[in-house]
Amino acid sequence: MAITSANQLELLQTAEAVAREKMIDPSLVVEAMEESLARAAKSRYGSEMDIRVSIDRKTGRATFTRVRTVVTEEEVENYQAEMTVEQAKQYMENPEVGQQYIEEIPPVDMGRIAAQSAKQVILQKVREAERDRQYEEFQDRAGTIINGVVKREEYGNVVVDVGRGEAILRRTEKIGRESYRPNDRIRCYIKDVRRETRGPQIFLSRTDPMFMAELFKMEVPEIYEGIIEIKSVARDPGSRAKIAVFTTDMTIDPVGACVGMRGSRVQAVVNELQGEKIDIIPWNEDQPTFLVNALQPAEVSKVVLDEEAGKIEVVVPEEQLSLAIGRRGQNVRLASQLTNLDIDIMTEVEESARRQKEFEERTKLFIETLDVDEFFAQLLVSEGFANLEEVAYVEIDELLVIDGVDEDTAQELQTRAREFLEEQANKALEKAKELGVEESLINFEGLSPQMLEALGEDGIKTLDEFATCADWELAGGWTTVDGERVKDDGILEKFDVSLEEAQDLVMTARVMLGWVNPDDLTPSTEEIEE
Repeated sequence: MAITSANQLELLQTAEAVAREKMIDPSLVVEAMEESLARAAKSRYGSEMDIRVSIDRKTGRATFTRVRTVVTEEEVENYQAEMTVEQAKQYMENPEVGQQYIEEIPPVDMGRIAAQSAKQVILQKVREAERDRQYEEFQDRAGTIINGVVKREEYGNVVVDVGRGEAILRRTEKIGRESYRPNDRIRCYIKDVRRETRGPQIFLSRTDPMFMAELFKMEVPEIYEGIIEIKSVARDPGSRAKIAVFTTDMTIDPVGACVGMRGSRVQAVVNELQGEKIDIIPWNEDQPTFLVNALQPAEVSKVVLDEEAGKIEVVVPEEQLSLAIGRRGQNVRLASQLTNLDIDIMTEVEESARRQKEFEERTKLFIETLDVDEFFAQLLVSEGFANLEEVAYVEIDELLVIDGVDEDTAQELQTRAREFLEEQANKALEKAKELGVEESLINFEGLSPQMLEALGEDGIKTLDEFATCADWELAGGWTTVDGERVKDDGILEKFDVSLEEAQDLVMTARVMLGWVNPDDLTPSTEEIEE
């Protein structure tokens, strides 16, 4: 692309040839040439000069001009590119600040170094234009499947020719120990397309769960047409996968449609995924039912759902335990990913032992705090009382249903429970004050003394500090790290504070401090009507 001896028409011909080869706009190449010629002229006349080059798009004639801007005397910084009003009078009539004086200068004959520099500028501009074109073309294709040809393999990463650009399949996104040779055809999922200054911009994957979903979309017409919906997908790439499907059309079996005649549809997907075993599961709105389906082929005896914690307990027969867990915990892990629930699997024997332990702990609590005998404490536990608060503040009629409990006994039980709770509250409040918890936080409505103590132990001692907390810091939550759900313990989690309650407390504190306008929190009547 050396342009040292190029005549005027050759410039345009070169630009068109490069643009055609790289599939970009010819004007971008001409602009790059103009910039490179201007840079060469600056090296000849002086780098501080404002030199511009314009190439005629029809004739190819390059015009070199020097531009000087009129500024005030105080603003002059570059005497080569700027001049005062007084200086401008010798070139212009009635000059004003902001005007430009443009004069044509002789063209520059490029030397070898200047030509090389110009070539680098042009190549860089062309490269940038090519990358912009590639990004614009593929940005809307993220989340789809593409067929490509393997170009080369670098350190385990596969560079794929996808037609009008190159994409990369990282080694972490390959299934198992897949290896490819140049010119091999490959089918991948476009995971991400992002603008990068260097390196690849199109990132492919064969391990992404959505790759399998898109394959089913290609193989099953009912999914493509929207009759059957893929609700969730979980994969252990190269080994096993689970996919949940659902349809509102009662005449169609969603699982059977995905399997196909003699398994032809699912087999096509399995072959593409290097023999990955696929469990097709009917999705159900009822989470326990859906979980029972997700744990197939294991049989489930009982399911206990804790919606607030997003946790679920599954009880299985002893002989079904290993099947439910799967090899290296694979089955339960995939079921957890599919249902987005934290699953705790136990046998019927383990569940019975745990229930017995809970019963004994609650019995002991009532014996120690209410000063009652073991038999009476067991009666309370059997009736469903789990803690002192329930005994202290429950309707007295609910205590009267217990055998042998009259009104006087019920009132005495509630009095003892309340006295004990008040004593514990006073101790907690004193401890909170010792920790340095200020009155602004103590007087804040919605926090018990025990909560104040817990906040003080965590270093939160003022209303301002409390208002800066996030809801999950108080109530706890779950985060996904490397595909595994990890529990984040909350400061007030042991007091059964939900995320919604934590959010309300924090927002109330912010309103009290004047950080938030209360009008912004409640939608207007007009918005509700809309």
